[in-house]
Amino acid sequence: MTSTLDSLASIADPLAHGAITALQVGAGAFVLALALGFTMACAVTFLRNRPLSMAIAAYIEWMRNVPALAHLFVLYFGLPAFGIRLSPVVAAMLGLGLVGAAVLCDVFAAGLKAIHVGQREAALSVGLTPRQALRYVLMPQVLRLTLPSLGNYVSQLIKDTSIASAIAAPEIMFYARNLVTSTFQTTLIYVTAMVMYAVMLLPVSWMFSRLERRMEAAR
Repeated sequence: MTSTLDSLASIADPLAHGAITALQVGAGAFVLALALGFTMACAVTFLRNRPLSMAIAAYIEWMRNVPALAHLFVLYFGLPAFGIRLSPVVAAMLGLGLVGAAVLCDVFAAGLKAIHVGQREAALSVGLTPRQALRYVLMPQVLRLTLPSLGNYVSQLIKDTSIASAIAAPEIMFYARNLVTSTFQTTLIYVTAMVMYAVMLLPVSWMFSRLERRMEAAR
């Protein structure tokens, strides 16, 4: 029993460090995806620029149909050929963020289109600038409409950080594979890794569920 606990402690410590890295990668990717996705959604919804809309649609289709791992490989292994070297963590943030931007662009565009156009026109007619109308009138409604999809995306993003181990980002699965190679305690290591992911994801799911309930109650 004591030896099992000692083994578990020696396994949990590096995996906990990997969990911190996974959260850092997830947070960085989410910020990039959120900013770029919302910007593209606004461009598609409000600018009515056909070439720009076609370029954004092409970007979304490309990101959807190419595995995220391929993007990470290009960023980490391909960019050095052009003199650009990214750390594994930065490459993972950038790759997952660019893929996530395509997902969130569709999410936000659907939310913006679900709001009646008259609300924006009314906001502009009372003297609000387009930016103020977006911030004070449209964004609160978009957030309420898209919150379930955002919650699902964040949960999936945290799980997708596991692929960053393929480019040597020191996250949970990176440490897990190294530990398996050195200790051969395959079952204990991977079960512990699963528990680590659950510990990270359950509070996220709870937080988004609570936010959804509060927003529904405030309607």
